[in-house]
Amino acid sequence: MDSVLIYEVIGTAILIIMGGGVVANSIMKKSKAEGAGWVNITFGWGLGVFIAVIVAGDHSGAHINPAVSIGLAAAGLFPWASVPGYILAQVLGGFIGGCIVYLVFKTHFDATDNPDGKLAVFSTMPAIPHKFYNMVSEIVGTFILIYVIFHIAGPSLEVATVEDAVIGLGSLGALPVALLVVGIGMSLGGPTGYAINPARDLGPRIAHFILPIKGKGSSGWHYAWVPVLGPVIGALLAAGLFNILN
Repeated sequence: MDSVLIYEVIGTAILIIMGGGVVANSIMKKSKAEGAGWVNITFGWGLGVFIAVIVAGDHSGAHINPAVSIGLAAAGLFPWASVPGYILAQVLGGFIGGCIVYLVFKTHFDATDNPDGKLAVFSTMPAIPHKFYNMVSEIVGTFILIYVIFHIAGPSLEVATVEDAVIGLGSLGALPVALLVVGIGMSLGGPTGYAINPARDLGPRIAHFILPIKGKGSSGWHYAWVPVLGPVIGALLAAGLFNILN
């Protein structure tokens, strides 16, 4: 595997270790942080982005999200030919990260009776199931993510290549994007758990499906297409508006 893609794997794995970890820390039984709540979770995910971008930014651009790769490509800022490799690396990283979170919290998974809580460590499910409005939530959240990323970067970005350390989260600076993710979680995350990242949801969901988690229940495959398709649509809409206005 190309070293650029290896860093996408590592960056996405770190994102899930920190993000899935903060969910497990907050809801798993007998965790010292049990009951820490939504604010703790949103900051944990934001800091996960911060750490992942620091590690992968100079090597791969730290997209760590298929919606970012697709949005940048649709805006002419990233080569479409590189998108499939990035997506595969990101999903693999999400899977690896989910497995590591399980290992860290194995005894707490065993002590927890709630199968929905166990799934929440790995992937998102809606608070109120309604495919249309759940999709709207993911589209809007991802639109905000991608469109604001364009504005953080500025409209004068040149088309990038993999060899040039591609345009992505790493080129923007870790802190603004981390705060952006925290803001999206606090303001828009309640309806669906704000996947806003297909790899963040699909990779760990596969891990949940495969791992021998005691009393885990369903992996929620009937819903899994929403946090994949919704972010892709949101990214394309953000890229479209960016292209129209710039």
